[in-house]
Amino acid sequence: MPTISVKRDLLFQALGRTYTDEEFDELCFEFGLELDEVTSEKDIISREQGDGKADGASEVVLYKIDVPANRYDLLCLEGLTRGLQVFKNRIEAPRYTRVGPLNGDMEKLVITEETAQVRPHAVAAVLRNITFTKDRYDSFIELQEKLHQNICRRRALVAIGTHDLDTISGPFSYTAQPPSEIKFKPLNQSKEYTAIELMDLYRTDSHLRHYLHIIEDKPVYPIIYDSNGIVLSMPPIINGDHSKITLNTRNVFIECTATDRTKAKIVLDTIVTMFSEYCEKPFTVEAAQVIYPNEDMYTYPEMGYRKEILSTDFINKRVGISETPDSLAKLLTRMHLTSKVIENGAQIEIEIPPTRADIIHPCDIVEDAAIAFGYNNIKMTVPKAYTVANQFPLNKLSELLRQDMAAGGFTEALTFALCSQDDIADKLSKDLAKTRAVHIANPKTAEFQVARTTLLSGLLKTIAANRKMPLPLKLFEISDVVLKDPSKDVGAKNERRLCALYYNKNPGFEVIHGLLDRIMQLLDLKPGKESGYYMQAAEDSTFFPGRCAEIFALGESIGKLGVLHPDVITKFELTMPCSALEIDIEPFL
Repeated sequence: MPTISVKRDLLFQALGRTYTDEEFDELCFEFGLELDEVTSEKDIISREQGDGKADGASEVVLYKIDVPANRYDLLCLEGLTRGLQVFKNRIEAPRYTRVGPLNGDMEKLVITEETAQVRPHAVAAVLRNITFTKDRYDSFIELQEKLHQNICRRRALVAIGTHDLDTISGPFSYTAQPPSEIKFKPLNQSKEYTAIELMDLYRTDSHLRHYLHIIEDKPVYPIIYDSNGIVLSMPPIINGDHSKITLNTRNVFIECTATDRTKAKIVLDTIVTMFSEYCEKPFTVEAAQVIYPNEDMYTYPEMGYRKEILSTDFINKRVGISETPDSLAKLLTRMHLTSKVIENGAQIEIEIPPTRADIIHPCDIVEDAAIAFGYNNIKMTVPKAYTVANQFPLNKLSELLRQDMAAGGFTEALTFALCSQDDIADKLSKDLAKTRAVHIANPKTAEFQVARTTLLSGLLKTIAANRKMPLPLKLFEISDVVLKDPSKDVGAKNERRLCALYYNKNPGFEVIHGLLDRIMQLLDLKPGKESGYYMQAAEDSTFFPGRCAEIFALGESIGKLGVLHPDVITKFELTMPCSALEIDIEPFL
C-alpha cells in the first residue's frame, strides 16, 4: 500500500477548511484511506539519523496517508483533494477533455523498429499553458516517482519522461541504439556522457542504480530525440538536461515508454488528468500522435469515459443494505463515479472517468458504494446460510503430532521456508539439478535463493546456532516443503513433512528409530509390508554409508532415517554425530 506525504497546511488550503488531526483521520477512514502518521521532515530525519542531522530541517507538519495500491488518482495532493472535495459534495467531478493543438500540427512521436528489442511501446501528450509554483512542481515530480514505484513496477513496465516543450521541437523519434553511439548531457550534469559512461556513473547513485539492470545487458538502449537530434531521455534511466522542466515552464511534453502499453496509457491518463487542473483551460489536455513502425497511428491520451449499468438489487444485496436507487446513485457520484437512475429505478447507469483505472468489474463499483455508505453504517445480520467450520485435516494431524513430539522430549523449531542453494544441495551432498527446487527469480540475498525441498537443513542450522546449549539437542519441525510438479497448474506443490534430529556425543540412532515407532503407533500402523510400515536399507549421500534406511508405509515410500554423514555435519559447522528422520505425513490423512 503506497504512502503519500502531504503538507498539512497546503492540504487544508486546497480543501478550503481546517481539521484537527482526529477529524482528518476520521475523514480519511470514511473515504477508504488511513492517516498513518502526523510528522515533519525534522522528526523523520531525527528518528532515522539522529538529532544532530536534523538541524535546519523543515518543521512543516506532514500527513502521511496510506492509499490503496490501485488508486493511482490519489497518489498526489491534487488527486487527493479533488477526491475528498467530490466525496464531501463540495464540488462536482470535473470533465476531462482531449483537444487538438490551437495552431499547427499535432505533436508526433515516431517509434522505430529497433525499440522492439527493449521497450516497444510509447504514449505521449502535451499540457499546454500550465502554471507551476514550487509546491505544484514538487507534487508533479512526486507523482511521477510514486507511479514509478507502483504501477510502473520500478520502471520495468513503464518509464515516464517530462520535458519543456519550448526547448525542443517535434516530430520526436523514439529509437534504440548501441550504447557506444549514444552521447548526451543528462539531467543535472555539467558535461556530456556516453551511455556506457552513464551506466558507470549511476552505478553508485543511491536512486538511479536500482534501474540500471533493466537495460544494461541489452544490445541497444532506448533513446528519444527531437527533430534537431537533441536527446530528450534515455528511458528508463535518465532525462536529458536540455529539456528539463523548471518553474517557468509553460508547455510540458510527456512521454511514457513501456513494455506494457495498457499500463502506459493508465500512467499517462493519470498524470495529465491530475495536472491539467493548472492549465490555462483547466482539465483540457492536448493530444499527441504516436506512429508505430508498421505505420499504425494512435492518438493519446485516450482519457476515455465508459459506462456500466448495474441493477439496484445487485448493489444492495452485495453490500447488505436497502437503499433507494436515487440514494445509491448519489453514493456512487460521491466516489467520482457520476451515476443516474434509469428504467424507472430498476437500473443505475455509472460513468467511469479516466482517473478510475481501478474500476474493472461490477464488484469494484459495489465496493465504492459500500465505502460511500460507510462500513460502520452497515447493520450486522445473521447469515442466512448456516455452516459449521471444521479444522483442515492436514493441520489437525500436524497439531496432534506436534503435541506428542513435544511430549517425547523433542523441542519444536520453526525455520525459514526459503534458503540458499547450498543448504539443500552442496551441504547435504546432493546435486542441485535433482532436488526439484523452486528457484526465486531475483533473490535479494544469497540466503533466500530457493524454496526449501527438505526440513533437514533448517534444523541443522538451528542446532549450529545453539551449539552451546546442554546436550543432547532434540529438535523437530512439522512444516511444508515446496517441490516442482509439472502436473500442477502453478508448476509446484507443497508437501507437509515431519523432520526430527538427535545431536549428542553418540549418534543416537536408537532414539530416532524409537521416535519413528512411536509416530507409527500414534497413526495406528503396525509393522508389516502390506498394510503397515517397514524399513529397508538404502544408500543416500546425506547419510553415513550403511547407516541409512528408507521408510515405507501403506505401500509407498514416505521418507528416510539414519546417521548423518560426517561431511554433512562438518559443512553445517557441527562437531558431533547426529541422527535424523524426515517423512511425508500427507499419506496418513
